[in-house]
Amino acid sequence: MISNSEWFLLVGGLLIFMGLTATRLKLLPVTSAIIYLAAGLLFGPSLLNMFHFNPLKQSPLLELLTEIAVLISLYSAGVKMPAPAILRDWRIPILLATVSMTVSVALVAAFSVFVLDMPLGAGILLGAIVAPTDPVLATEIQIRHPGDPDELRFTLTCEAGMNDGSAFPFVMLGLGLLGLHDVGDNGVVWLLRDVLWATSAGTALGILSGIGLAQLIWKLRDQHQSRKFMDDFLGLGLIGFVYGLSLIIDAWGFIAVFFAAVAMHQTELKLASTAIRKINESEVSRSHLMANDPIASQIMFDTPSLKTELVDDNRQIVTVSEASLIFKEHLERLSELLLILLVGGMLYIDSWSWRAVGFALFLFVIARPVSIMLAMIGSKTSWKMRAMVSWFGVRGIGSLYYLMYAIQHELSQPLALEFIHFTLVIVTLSILVHGISVKPLTKLFWRK
Repeated sequence: MISNSEWFLLVGGLLIFMGLTATRLKLLPVTSAIIYLAAGLLFGPSLLNMFHFNPLKQSPLLELLTEIAVLISLYSAGVKMPAPAILRDWRIPILLATVSMTVSVALVAAFSVFVLDMPLGAGILLGAIVAPTDPVLATEIQIRHPGDPDELRFTLTCEAGMNDGSAFPFVMLGLGLLGLHDVGDNGVVWLLRDVLWATSAGTALGILSGIGLAQLIWKLRDQHQSRKFMDDFLGLGLIGFVYGLSLIIDAWGFIAVFFAAVAMHQTELKLASTAIRKINESEVSRSHLMANDPIASQIMFDTPSLKTELVDDNRQIVTVSEASLIFKEHLERLSELLLILLVGGMLYIDSWSWRAVGFALFLFVIARPVSIMLAMIGSKTSWKMRAMVSWFGVRGIGSLYYLMYAIQHELSQPLALEFIHFTLVIVTLSILVHGISVKPLTKLFWRK
């Protein structure tokens, strides 16, 4: 068993290696997650057996780690959403997070019942665990900066931001059918509480919280034009406040955090644009007034501090949400490194059963493409775009979180062990096949 000192050496050495070789690694046709996974497999029970992380015994810790990682990634994804948010542009991602999610869970449930010989509740729960795409590991195909206009990146980022929350009702339905959650007679309680209330309340809470914080920041900035904010604290505070309140009112916190980040950023941009327009108008008025009365113009329009707060040297809008992104992305990369190392430390050679590998192939080759194609029926999306979205359904940290959540709700040990094997194989294969194919496929797609 690896000691604390060896853990520090392993993680520290890997961080130094990644930091020193970052430029060269970007030239490789693979993602950084593959390197983390290779280190985990090398030092884990598959090869050197220097450490082993038991997900069944350590499920509370792993649930917390994955929960934090997903929340930070959802915030980062929300801030990067293009502005202004137009419902027409969000139509496809919403369909992917709802219709595609439902179809994917249904297909996995059917495969689990008729091929894997599982009860229906277990099949639905397994579908909910592996159906969501991951906002943590899919950084190579997600929006890279606020305002990124790429349609493919926007679609995949927005889908990952929403379907980590839209999977929750199916998790609760699966647990309910297994007798671990109250769904009521004929599922009425589940429909009213876990679907309608939790989804709508999470969305509303996120939007209102994001708008409220943005307006509060702007009001304080307007009253004290030289005031500086601790942007990182504000971003983390919004995540903690919204997620904590969502747990209290039984709303889906992942949805709430994503839409809080979206609403905060969109509101800040709107307020900043209005203020900059007023500054520009005042500069025009000042130029006219200076011709007649230079002294009066100096008195009436001397507001350089406000302009400095609003724009940078390149005349770009400065917002708290964007300023907090760098720190969040560093946390995201650190959590990715740690959790992928642990994935390698959970895998044994005998985890690679034909049952698990066959299920993973069904998910990647049949369930994901079919669900995407059905969700996009009637849309004007090109077939090349549909094919790319169908393939890049990256599974990762979100699936691990839902798995640990189910285990913490007293999932039976035989099912828990099988679900652990399935999920680890799916996440590992997703890191490998998507990590190897993302750069050449996206390069070909964007070139055309």
